Amino acid sequence: MAAAKLHLSVRPICRAFASSARMLEETIKAVVEAKRYEQIPDILSSPKGSNHNPNPFSFLSTFPENTRVQIVDEILQSFIPVRPRSRPRIAYSSLLSYTLQSSNPLPLALAILQRTLRSGCLPVPQTHLLLSTAWLERRGKSHSVSSILLEMQDIGYSPDCGTCNYIILSLCKVDQIDEAANVLKGMARAGCIPDLDSYGTLIDNLSELRMTSAIIEMVNEMVVRFGLSPRKDTLVKALAAIRANKEIWRAIEVIEFLQNEGVHVGFECYEVVLEWCLENCQFVLAGKFVTEMTKRGFIPYIRSRQKVVEGLANIGEWELANALRQRFAQLRS
Repeated sequence: MAAAKLHLSVRPICRAFASSARMLEETIKAVVEAKRYEQIPDILSSPKGSNHNPNPFSFLSTFPENTRVQIVDEILQSFIPVRPRSRPRIAYSSLLSYTLQSSNPLPLALAILQRTLRSGCLPVPQTHLLLSTAWLERRGKSHSVSSILLEMQDIGYSPDCGTCNYIILSLCKVDQIDEAANVLKGMARAGCIPDLDSYGTLIDNLSELRMTSAIIEMVNEMVVRFGLSPRKDTLVKALAAIRANKEIWRAIEVIEFLQNEGVHVGFECYEVVLEWCLENCQFVLAGKFVTEMTKRGFIPYIRSRQKVVEGLANIGEWELANALRQRFAQLRS
């Protein structure tokens, strides 16, 4: 009996909920038909506009595709002068969600994404899955990365690095690392030169998977081809992943490569390699590595210094141990 009463009491709430959603959609539709797009952010931000299920832009499906694209473009353009720029955040989110779940989401969704990011807003987390699904579906039809991106020009937009970086991030979020790498490689052909975020996102994810060869390839490419210097945290993650795979010589080669290319290698990167040497009792290698560190003005932590000198002494490498002691004394450490 109690369950029946509860069921009956929920019905009016559900009807009111559905009625409110329909009213919201009708309100947005009337504003769109009157081309009063500037009112949309305030409508969706009001308490009455808090219910966005179903999507308030669902009515756009009744229009032909060309008309729908034109309307969305006009909405996006109307939001550009709005201040603060974050005011249309809910409108951007609803438009992007509706478009990504439509039958032909790209390239319109990329245009909405671009305007969202340029406004300083971030799409809701669910966007990563929806965007990745739409992207992979289009790629599955034998479209190249550059051709998909350049389709934005057909509707009056140009692909940019921010949009591409979000695609890369979304693909990494759903474990599509290979496709994320394909997007990175195809960006330049669409006129988008990769930046630190492009490579940083991919290298960070490759580091989590400990894909040593791919990490090194990406680091080399960003430095040699585009003249970019990896961020400190990205480089530390990369070297830690190589270390975890017990490929310490490759980590040392990465550091030497970066030094030769004039890229600043921070203390933390050296410490990653030095710790591995000490953990594995590679005291001679540790000693030589510490020597290189001091030449660049880096002084290891006191415990590391003690371990290196003591380790060298224990294996009879007195000459190197004494040289390091003198070097530390000169540096007043």
